Amino acid sequence: MYVIVNLLKMVRIMSFKKNLDEIKEKKIKLRTTIFKNAEMITVLWETKKEIVERLLPPPLEPASRPIAMCFVVRYPSTNQGLPYNEAALILRCKYKEEQGNYYLSMPVTDDRALIGGREIFGFPKKIANVVLKRNDNQIHAYSERLGVKNIEIHAKLTGKFNDPETPKLIKELDLLPGRRKNTINYNFKYFPHPTKEGFDYDPWLVRQETAVRPQFFKMGEAEIFLNSTVHDPWAEIEIVKIYGALYMLTDNEMLPGSVIAQVDSERFLPYSYNKWDWY
Repeated sequence: MYVIVNLLKMVRIMSFKKNLDEIKEKKIKLRTTIFKNAEMITVLWETKKEIVERLLPPPLEPASRPIAMCFVVRYPSTNQGLPYNEAALILRCKYKEEQGNYYLSMPVTDDRALIGGREIFGFPKKIANVVLKRNDNQIHAYSERLGVKNIEIHAKLTGKFNDPETPKLIKELDLLPGRRKNTINYNFKYFPHPTKEGFDYDPWLVRQETAVRPQFFKMGEAEIFLNSTVHDPWAEIEIVKIYGALYMLTDNEMLPGSVIAQVDSERFLPYSYNKWDWY
């Protein structure tokens, strides 16, 4: 009888139709995504002003400097499922004078992380091979998709940046999160209409905060390589000057987002293909 009861419980849990009480409990438990002992390497560089102006969808505006960033991160423990790795290509921007990050691309190794990030917040995630390796003070990290390493990072944790101006830049652009300051992320949430004509609704600009609580960080000198394909044109974000790398071990908490603006579908259309491969 004990075995039969447990089998029945399993059948109920594994159903395509979920119990409303279980849904409510799960929503409370997973309202925020918690990442423990995340290992991240971030690289900052200056690109060209005209590139940022061309690629930022309105109503986002360029920050005071044309700064791009990439990161590769290893999440060994989350409350949402198995560990996974992730990378990102980011333009620094602002919305109504609040500075934040606009995501051009976000490769990820796990489909659950992809679905949650894309369908809830609008992060432009695609499945890829993302790797981060540390050997003492040497970091090698990359994101590889369709046989091409779109980003490859070689960093040496020397305790200094490539450029001595970098600490001033980090302060000016409010780049470094802290105990009382979260990372601000901007994404556009939209889905193509079933007729393949336009969108389901006018795209939403979503603002989302992530609490990043560094347990350890160290400055580094970095070398990065960007490579493009027709589906992932990372090299479009030209490198004018590399400012440096920051290696961190952190505990992160991804907070719920909010819809802060609705944008015109026709105006947004040219910016809408970073989540799907070009056809």
